[in-house]
Amino acid sequence: MPLAGFFQAASLEPMQVDVVEENQNVEEEQHYVVENATIDLDHYASQYVGLARLNRLLFIAEHCNSLKIEALRMALNYTMKTTFNTSLYQIIHHKLVQATSGVRTGSNSSSNNLPDLAPVNSIDTQWVEVTSKKAALKLEKLDTDLKNYKSNSIKESIRRGHDDLGDHYLDCGDLSNALKCYSRARDYCTSPKHVVNMCLNVIKVSVYLQNWSHVQSYVNKAEATPDTSDSSKDANQTISSRLKCAAGLADLATRKYKSAAKYFLQVNFDLCEFPELLSPSNIATYGALCALATFDRKELQVNVISSSSFKQFLELEPQLRDIMSKFYESKYASCLTLLDELKDNLLLDMYVAPHVNTLYTQIRNRALCQYFSPYLSADMRKMAEAFNTTVGALEDELMQLILDGQIKARIDSHNKILYAKDADQRSTTFEKALIVGKEYQRRTKALILRSAVIKCQIHVRSPPREGLQGGEMSIAPASASSMVRN
Repeated sequence: MPLAGFFQAASLEPMQVDVVEENQNVEEEQHYVVENATIDLDHYASQYVGLARLNRLLFIAEHCNSLKIEALRMALNYTMKTTFNTSLYQIIHHKLVQATSGVRTGSNSSSNNLPDLAPVNSIDTQWVEVTSKKAALKLEKLDTDLKNYKSNSIKESIRRGHDDLGDHYLDCGDLSNALKCYSRARDYCTSPKHVVNMCLNVIKVSVYLQNWSHVQSYVNKAEATPDTSDSSKDANQTISSRLKCAAGLADLATRKYKSAAKYFLQVNFDLCEFPELLSPSNIATYGALCALATFDRKELQVNVISSSSFKQFLELEPQLRDIMSKFYESKYASCLTLLDELKDNLLLDMYVAPHVNTLYTQIRNRALCQYFSPYLSADMRKMAEAFNTTVGALEDELMQLILDGQIKARIDSHNKILYAKDADQRSTTFEKALIVGKEYQRRTKALILRSAVIKCQIHVRSPPREGLQGGEMSIAPASASSMVRN
């Protein structure tokens, strides 16, 4: 996303950012404007801290004109209060000036009586200078402390020194150096708790950099740490929930929707505390959409609707809860209507926005397949009513599903009837039986041959190696092991 560039200073990234499949939806991600958003920005922003809040506010400002000025003002104030990121402050201020001047120009040329906008103060050069000096002094102090720790060879102090430096670089918006410092702490970890803390720090920065393979790699490292395997401790369950959130986010970004759904469904509601990346509402949204797009009816019932833990997440998003229940009850027109009402807000979520159209298409296709599955034939006129669409549009959708192999059927275009392909169950069963029989016969012959080789003590001469004479490989009776005779 273009916002990632805001937080990268002059230094180069230490690794490549995974954007292989994201490039397929660059146009969807960058070139759209949401007109009818219903987001309460104050409540929305309060769910996040640090760069997560700034990233999301700037994304909303980029894609929603009605919320642009408010989002930029909130981002500007938050940057001044909580960070040393002077370069980001100047970028946001410039965008805010442009946005307010554009609105004033539009209101002057329009006959509508728009309320006067509060003027934007000129850039606070004093704050920029003071903050830059404070950041430089703090960096110098932390660097000096770290050198002292290294000279004393105290591992714990060195580890904390690297973490403190990483935190400072993060506050300054220098993600590359923050990632380097957090990664260097790995060599000085003296307990499983330290290793997990290091992994969480690296995961956090890697998400900001959108390096999803790095996120998944460090999630695996953290989960392999012995101390985290003990799920009886609340602290370990909290860590596990954070790791599931990060892994789900990485799979969502790389379009592994079913895997992402499984990760989000495993998050513990009572121990879900990860404001640096996600809110509980995000987990409900991402998990529900990915599950609807990829789970079959049974999986949806067992893993989502009957899940006591995920029900608590869905309570935070009543509209999603209704969508889930209507989809399961086969009330597809109502379900798809509610999804359309939710779409504008989803397009303002920086992580799910690039996938909204893909997920919506998969959900609709799954609904069409699920609707037709019990029938040998279906009237496309009634089917069109059930999906709130025209017969012509439905026919095009069904044709694509048939071509993709998702529905085994044929279309009577004249009478507008969809017929299921009449599979001959008898011949299909015979074919499967013949295949299984041939495989059983092949395995049996192989076992008989092996037994004969062992019984007859057949010797196989091994190929000669360089500088060595060729030997003989023999198989001892009743033994599958081999040895070389010189």
